[in-house]
Amino acid sequence: MLFYSFFKSLVGKDVVVELKNDLSICGTLHSVDQYLNIKLTDISVSDTEKYPHMLSVKNCFIRGSVVRYVQLPADEVDTQLLQDAARKESAVPTR
Repeated sequence: MLFYSFFKSLVGKDVVVELKNDLSICGTLHSVDQYLNIKLTDISVSDTEKYPHMLSVKNCFIRGSVVRYVQLPADEVDTQLLQDAARKESAVPTR
């Protein structure tokens, strides 16, 4: 749940999502769910020559299982907060 909570805090920020098929989509993070499915608005594609059919798309839903990377704005990431949350989550005993 750590990453889900983290991505929820980035709603409204510009991100780049790289998919497993090498398509990179830039857009504004609109929503994310517990499966890390991502909805982007105002999207653009980095390689329009390879994916010309994506020029007419403005919003998209990306299934979490096809995401390779999510590039985040560096000034929006609080690494100390993430490290503390990861430590707390790992310290919780499991059943």
